[in-house]
Amino acid sequence: MTNSADSKIQEDIATSQAQPDEIELTKWFDNDLQIEEAYSINEYEITTSPNDFNIKTMYDFIKSGAINIPGFQRNYVWDIKRASKLIESIIIGLPIPQIFLYQESRNKFLVIDGQQRLMSLYYFIEQRFPKDEKRTILRRIFEENGKIPDEILGNDDYFTKFNLQLPSTLPNQPNKLNRINYSTLDEYKIAFDLRTIRNIIIKQNFPEEDDSCIYEIFNRLNSGGINLKPQEIRTSLYYSSFYNMLYRLNTVPGWRRIIGVEEPDLNMKDIEILLRGFAMLIEREEYQSSMVKFLNSFSKNCKKLKDEQIDYLEKLFHSFLESCSILPEKAFYRKTTNKFNISIFEAAFVAQCASSFEVRKLVEGKLDPEKLEELKSDSEFVEAIQSQTTSKENVNKRLKKATSILCNQL
Repeated sequence: MTNSADSKIQEDIATSQAQPDEIELTKWFDNDLQIEEAYSINEYEITTSPNDFNIKTMYDFIKSGAINIPGFQRNYVWDIKRASKLIESIIIGLPIPQIFLYQESRNKFLVIDGQQRLMSLYYFIEQRFPKDEKRTILRRIFEENGKIPDEILGNDDYFTKFNLQLPSTLPNQPNKLNRINYSTLDEYKIAFDLRTIRNIIIKQNFPEEDDSCIYEIFNRLNSGGINLKPQEIRTSLYYSSFYNMLYRLNTVPGWRRIIGVEEPDLNMKDIEILLRGFAMLIEREEYQSSMVKFLNSFSKNCKKLKDEQIDYLEKLFHSFLESCSILPEKAFYRKTTNKFNISIFEAAFVAQCASSFEVRKLVEGKLDPEKLEELKSDSEFVEAIQSQTTSKENVNKRLKKATSILCNQL
C-alpha cells in the first residue's frame, strides 16, 4: 500500500524544473540523437516508503553489496574535514538529510541521492579515508566488485587513516571529538551505531517490463545538480560480465585510435558507441526507432549472456579492429564536422562483422579504405546520417548501403 510519502514524491517529480544543460564534456563525436527520447512521468506507477535504518545496518548493507553506489554517481569528492563534520553531527545528535534509494529487487538498492554521506559513514567505520589521487581508480574498483575489497582498503597506497579532523569550538578550547576514530568512540560508540537515518525507498511498479522510470527519478531527485546521460544510468542498471567486456574493449589502443580520443569519455559515450555497435549486430531486427529503449533492452538481455558468448564477442571485436588496421586516422569522421560519426562506425561495424557473426567465426581480411570513403560519399547514405538518424527507416538504409558497398552484397 502506498503511504503519504507517495504524494510528496510524485509532486516533487512532476513539478521539478528541468536542470540546466550539463557543460558539454564530449565534443569529439557527432551527436546523432538530435532529441533524446523522453519518458513521461505520467506513464509510471511508483511507490515510496520511509525506512529508518541505523548506521550499523547501513554499513552492513554497503559492505554486503545490498546498497550499490552507481557508477554514474562519480567519485567520492568530500574531503576529510567535511566527512568529519558529518560524523560529528551524528555523534552530537544533529539531524541528517534523508537518503533516497531505488529498489532494484528484494534487498537490492541503488543510491539516488546520498552517496557522499553513505560513503563517509562507510569509510569512518572502516577507519580508512581515500587518497585524492586514487579516487578515480577506487570508483572503477567499486563498480567492478560492488564494494571495495579488504585488501584494497588495507592498502596504504590507496587509503590513509580516518581520524576526525574538527576545528576548535571556542578559542583555545580543542574539540573533544578531534582526532578520534571509530575504534576510539568509547561511550559514543553504541549511540553512533544505533543512530537512525531516514531512507526513502522508491520502487517502480508499472510498467514491469522496463526500468525507464529511473531516468526521470535520478535526474530530478539527485541533489548533485548533474543531468545524467542515459549511458551513465544504463551502466549501473544493467552492469554485467558483458559490460565488463565493453570496459576492456574501451581501453584497447586500436579502438582508441578509431575514435581518435586517448582517454575514456567521462560521460561513457565511447562505451555507448560500443554497446550500440553490438546491439545493431545482434538485435537489429528488433529495432523500433527508439535508440534509448533499444539499448536498454539489449543491455538487459546481455545480463543473460554466458561467458563463452561474451568471449566470442570480444574476439570478434578484436578481429574487426585488425580489419581496420590499414585505415587512415579519422576514417570514421565526417569531413564536414571533423568529428567521429557514430552512424558511420555503426554501419561499417555491422557490415564488416555480420557474416562472420552468423557462423560464429572471426572477421577476415581488411576493410578497404577506398570503399569506406565511397560509403561516406554515397548520397543516400549521407542523407541517412544527417537527419532523423535514429528512425528505423534510416537505420536500415545505412546498414543496407554499408553492406552493399563494403561487402559487395546487394
